[in-house]
Amino acid sequence: MLASDRVYAVLREEILAGALLPGTVLTEVEQASRLEVSRTPVRGAFTRLLADGLVRSQSPRVLLVSEISPERVVQLYELREALETQAAALAAMRRDEDPFESIRIRLVHAPELLELGEAGIADYFELVDALDRAIDEAAASDYLSVALESCRLHSSRVRRLASHNPERLREAASEHLSVVDAILARDPRLASHATHVHLHRSLTTALSSLQSSAPRPTPPEGILHT
Repeated sequence: MLASDRVYAVLREEILAGALLPGTVLTEVEQASRLEVSRTPVRGAFTRLLADGLVRSQSPRVLLVSEISPERVVQLYELREALETQAAALAAMRRDEDPFESIRIRLVHAPELLELGEAGIADYFELVDALDRAIDEAAASDYLSVALESCRLHSSRVRRLASHNPERLREAASEHLSVVDAILARDPRLASHATHVHLHRSLTTALSSLQSSAPRPTPPEGILHT
């Protein structure tokens, strides 16, 4: 692996996992020293992180980890609403049954998985990722998959807000099961609506979990009214 790829992978994972909190200052010199590389691969990694939107520029060689504000979360869910409801509808029309049957069996047992603490929560999120991949493959839309990949990168940061809320995670597992059932039933409208309901509830949870002094924005009508 190239040094720039390694630096990018490390910083990206630290941002997504919350080890580097929003507002954290990243400098070329400091990160080069910490990761034991020259400043050139750090500069390359910084460019990629900027393109991802995970950081913003304070100066040419100093970055700040992007904030997770209520306004930005609402904007993210506006995009998710457009992309994920369409992906679910396409998956319902085009899917192979076997991948979704397998995921359905695992989702039925998700409540027990979530009782296992952090290890179970990590396994549950892997199951959610597997569902995302199955929907992408079934939807069979390259352009949609690329857009969703970018969207999910930022969603994973927001998702951490609910990682210690067992009740919400159990609800989410039930919502994902409804999406899978609709896809298996080959009902695109139901799959789209089930995804819409899940996003509505996830956004409500994310906004209530954010500790911010800024006034809470009103979520978009298209997402929150079911």
